[in-house]
Amino acid sequence: MRVWMALACVGLLAACANDTGIDNTPAEVAAAAYVAPGPRSITLMTMINNRTGSGGHTALLVNGSQQVIFDPAGSFRDPRVIERGDVLYGMTPKWIQGYKSSHARSTYHVVSQELQVTDAQAEQILQLVMSNGTVAGAFCANATSGILSQVQGFESISKTFYPAKLSEQFASLPGVTTTKYYENDEGDVIDAVQASLLAQ
Repeated sequence: MRVWMALACVGLLAACANDTGIDNTPAEVAAAAYVAPGPRSITLMTMINNRTGSGGHTALLVNGSQQVIFDPAGSFRDPRVIERGDVLYGMTPKWIQGYKSSHARSTYHVVSQELQVTDAQAEQILQLVMSNGTVAGAFCANATSGILSQVQGFESISKTFYPAKLSEQFASLPGVTTTKYYENDEGDVIDAVQASLLAQ
């Protein structure tokens, strides 16, 4: 029974999908806040098809006054994760690893592009993702690029519907550090268990 509950926890599609999540309450959001150590930063996460090189999904990890993942039109689900308006709250390092593991598989890998930002930039981006609301399917890169383009220092980011194109634009910013995360499984069952157990 425990295994089947774990399997049901996390949605694992790599592409943008119509959001089927239920918004948690503001009180639940406030209670879930996690403040990460270290300098303020943002990390653009792009799910890249291993065969074609095309992008399947875009998400944005924001380390500001609290750490969240903006997962526009995303499919990451777990009853322990607090979500409101396509923002995942309480994103500890284990949950971030669980998020990556749920998207990496034999067909996709996760490209993470981290950039240190000022406190003001981090807070502006945090407020923008929190106020953006739910994003329609296939608009993940469009929503993320639109948010970034509003922030001073990111004026070079043009709005795009293509996750790989947004990743290319982000790579041109000075100071970006890029890492890639691969897994060789088929994505569904194994990753659901891994993500669930990692977050214990």
